[in-house]
Amino acid sequence: MRILLVGGTGLIGSAIHARLNAEGHDCVLVSRHTSGVQNARHVALDIAQAKDASAWEPVLAGVDAVINAAGALQGGDMQGVHVAGSAALYAACERAGVRRVILFSAIGTDRDAPSDFSRTKQEGEAALMARDLDWVVLRPSVVVGRAAYGGSALLRGLAALPVLPVMPGTAPIQPVHLDDVVETVLFLLRPGAPSRIALDLAGPRQMAFSDAVALFRRWLRWRPAYRLQLPTWAASSAYRAGDVAQMLGWRTPVNSTAQAEMRRGATGDLGPWRQATGTVPRDLEAALGSEPASVQERWFARLYALKPLIFAVFGLFWIVTGIISLGPGWEIGISYVREGGLGEHFAALTVIAGALADIIIGLAILWRRSSRYGLWAAFIISLVYVVIGTTLVPRLWADPLGPMLKIWPVLLLNMVAIAIREDR
Repeated sequence: MRILLVGGTGLIGSAIHARLNAEGHDCVLVSRHTSGVQNARHVALDIAQAKDASAWEPVLAGVDAVINAAGALQGGDMQGVHVAGSAALYAACERAGVRRVILFSAIGTDRDAPSDFSRTKQEGEAALMARDLDWVVLRPSVVVGRAAYGGSALLRGLAALPVLPVMPGTAPIQPVHLDDVVETVLFLLRPGAPSRIALDLAGPRQMAFSDAVALFRRWLRWRPAYRLQLPTWAASSAYRAGDVAQMLGWRTPVNSTAQAEMRRGATGDLGPWRQATGTVPRDLEAALGSEPASVQERWFARLYALKPLIFAVFGLFWIVTGIISLGPGWEIGISYVREGGLGEHFAALTVIAGALADIIIGLAILWRRSSRYGLWAAFIISLVYVVIGTTLVPRLWADPLGPMLKIWPVLLLNMVAIAIREDR
């Protein structure tokens, strides 16, 4: 079959794509970016902007089925991704005669909509169900597997902490294994598979979110962590910090939308799923036990919580350095340049230029879209500072505070930030 896979580079979409490709299907991937995808025709299309059916008609040529796995947890594009853009896709499918459409929604959205995320997911489901198509709506709970992203990555990151923070006001979850989700999609693509149904994809066991974290900690071969019940103000602060990171372009599973969704929980009735497809979802603990954690998983878990701190501290470091150079450190900076034999006027321009460069670099690091450029600029300018400092004030190499020596661990931290910048 030729299958159009929207959101094919996400956690679920990439797993589906890999399996479909292995089974010999021809996949056409649709996502905002086309880098890093192999063995597929890849179309760069922002679903949030493709609000007219005509935008989808060219990519539907020769397509036998559509899988819509696109989603946004928070941000201004949720309405476009979940409703407007998706509705245009379904209209185009109806016109082109593409009957089979599988939509990934979220568990519980048919019962409650505590956030814009679940509300737009509801509306997206309604837009599909209103069409004369052989539609299927899949509502997965927290999806876990060998790969990790979003909530599943958060489980691993929290499992690496020496103290397990227990968020107040969270409801149970029913984690479902990624392999079971993929197998369900393959079953539903078969000729004669059931259609016009909505299925909850949930594991066989309900558990508290903190219990799921503890399960991952055992899988990572670490001793049980002390559980700390966070006060409401501390939990709210963490969610608000996630909102700030989201505003700066970073994707984070900890934000106010996640707070609302976690209050509702992620549980459902797996009976219809088993009856419709014959799937027997595996227990999370048993599934993890069948694939022992490697050192790579342990590295990822430990780096997960450190990553936002590295970028925040590193970005603020450069900004504060620039502010100090323009403020209380002005005379010190001027004296260094004078010591190198440069004139008063040139010394002032040099200090101002360096300070402004530091501030711009720090802002670039904090803003996700420009963070790669900011990090490389920080690396290059650090080396430039070493050369200039050595030329103008060579005695700094013997300074007891070691300003010329401490720059090398800073450069190494810079390279670590570059190495872990990617989310997927």
